[in-house]
Amino acid sequence: MKIFKKVMALVLVVGMTLGLSACGNSSKSSDAASKNDDSVLVVGFDQNFPPFGYKNKKGKFVGFDIEAAKACAKEMGVDIKLQPIDWDSKDMELESGTIDCIWNGFTINGREKKYTWTEPYMNNYQVFVVKSDSGINTIADLKDKNVEVQKESSAETAINDDKDLKASFAQYTSVADYNTAMMDLDSGAADAIAMDYFVALDQTKGKDQFKILDEKLSQEQYAVGFEKGNTKLRDQVQKAMKKMVKDGTYAKLSEKYFGENVVVLSAD
Repeated sequence: MKIFKKVMALVLVVGMTLGLSACGNSSKSSDAASKNDDSVLVVGFDQNFPPFGYKNKKGKFVGFDIEAAKACAKEMGVDIKLQPIDWDSKDMELESGTIDCIWNGFTINGREKKYTWTEPYMNNYQVFVVKSDSGINTIADLKDKNVEVQKESSAETAINDDKDLKASFAQYTSVADYNTAMMDLDSGAADAIAMDYFVALDQTKGKDQFKILDEKLSQEQYAVGFEKGNTKLRDQVQKAMKKMVKDGTYAKLSEKYFGENVVVLSAD
């Protein structure tokens, strides 16, 4: 009887150990699969960044880059998941595998070695938006003024790189998104906002109380960014993007959102 009990105890221990081991392996496999699902392209984007990515009145995600990403996924033969992210958390989202790429007016310049990039698809500039009656007409006029930028944006990088310009401001503030910045500008809490040119065009469209300064802060290019070293997915996406240039998809999207073809990516 004692021998029987010992044998049964041993069987139970072995069974529990194997069960736990199997559960552990299953969990790890599931995690790995969720981060490397070749049938879904998970696109990270800022949902407060019109005209590249934003929510329309119906609560649907739309925008130039959103539509381009959808067309790209279709060309690749995969599903797409649109994942809104906090822009200042984009690196963490990419490194953790929550998203596969960052596709939302994402500037290469200054970040060349930090990510794996597609070829550029758009040229862009950093500009200042001010009130039309502010008396501010040049960048030099921003001396002793309150200036805002989006946190972790290219505009923030450009200003931080120009120490003399930054030191000339009375106050320099980073905010979460450009909608907040525009409200501050409208209320008088800010005198100027540094932002992407095409975003500035969208934010000031039909609003005569605002204007974009002619003088540019910096020039740059947009591309799709992937985790450093992920050339496999980059190559797949870039191949599909080039097909979109060749078949006219990109030209149609560009005309829709900007009134002209601003895409610089070649079909070759």
